[in-house]
Amino acid sequence: AATAPRIPPTRLALHHFDASYGLHLKDLWPSVRVGLLCEQKYGALLNNFSPVDVTQELELLNATDFVSEAHKKVQRSQRGAAGGEARRGESISQEGSGEGRTAVQAETMTQAEMSPRLRASISSNIKCYTFPRGDITRFRPARPDTLGLLDYYLMDASSLLPVLALNVQPDDFVLDLCAAPGGKTLALLQTGVCGHLAANDVSISRTKRLYQILHSYIPKQIREMVSVTSCDGRDWEQLEGGTFHKVLVDVPCTTDRHSVMEEENNIFHKRRTKERQMLPMLQLQLLMAGILATKPGGEVVYSTCSLSPLQNECVIE
Repeated sequence: AATAPRIPPTRLALHHFDASYGLHLKDLWPSVRVGLLCEQKYGALLNNFSPVDVTQELELLNATDFVSEAHKKVQRSQRGAAGGEARRGESISQEGSGEGRTAVQAETMTQAEMSPRLRASISSNIKCYTFPRGDITRFRPARPDTLGLLDYYLMDASSLLPVLALNVQPDDFVLDLCAAPGGKTLALLQTGVCGHLAANDVSISRTKRLYQILHSYIPKQIREMVSVTSCDGRDWEQLEGGTFHKVLVDVPCTTDRHSVMEEENNIFHKRRTKERQMLPMLQLQLLMAGILATKPGGEVVYSTCSLSPLQNECVIE
C-alpha cells in the first residue's frame, strides 16, 4: 500500500512561498498569505447566449458586476484628471478669451476620456458578478434555460483579467493556446465579436471538459466558429503560424492557491519536483509559440495563476 508523504505537498508549497514570496513581497506577504489560505470566492460570469436575465436576481443578493464597476471608476478617474488639466489650462490662459478656455477643456477631456484601448478592454460585453469584500455568500448552482443553456459560469473573477486585457475587436481571429478547462474560452465567446476562436490544450481529458462547457453554454451556431484541438502548444507555429490577431497564453504554473489548499494533483508533490523546476522553461516555450502564432501587428497576453517572478517577469524578460 502507498504511504502518505512525510510532509504534505500543501505544506511544502506554503514553506516555499513563505521563503520566496516573503522575500519578494516583503511587508505585503502576510496579507497575501491570508488571502491564499482563505476559502476561494467565485464570480458569476453571465452567459450572454441564454435568454434568461439573472441580473436582477444577483443584484438583489448585493452582488455587482465588477467589469462595469471598473469602467465607472475609470470614467470618474478620467473626469477628475480632465478637470485638473482644465483648471491648469484655465490658469495658463486666463488672460485669453472664454473660447480659449473652452478649447483647452475640450482638448483635455478628449485626451482623458477618449482612451479607446482602455475603454474597449473594460467595457466589453463581459459581465461578471461578485459579492463585496468580506461577504462569503455563495452563488447558487447554474440553471439551464428552456434551450438547455446554463445561465452563468462560476469562476475566479480574476481569471477574466487576461481576457479583458486581450481587448478582442470585431472579427479578430483569436487563439487560446492553453484553453482547458475552458473558463477563459467561454469568456472570449461572451464578447460576441470573435471572427474565429481556436481553443487548444495539450491534455485530452481537460479538452473533454472544454467540450462539455461549450455544449453547456454556447448555441450550436456559435460553437461552429470554435475549433478545439489537443496538441502541444509549443508546436503551434508548425500548425498555424502567423494566423491570429490576438493570442492568449495562459500557461501551466504552480497555481498557488491550489498548491496550498489541495493535496490532489499538487505540483509540490515530491514526484513532481522536476516538472515544477522546468515550469519557467515550458512557459517560455509556450509564450514564444504564441508570439509566432500571431499576425504581424497582433497582440499576445501572457498570464499565470502564480505570484512567482520566475514564472512571470523572468519569462517575459
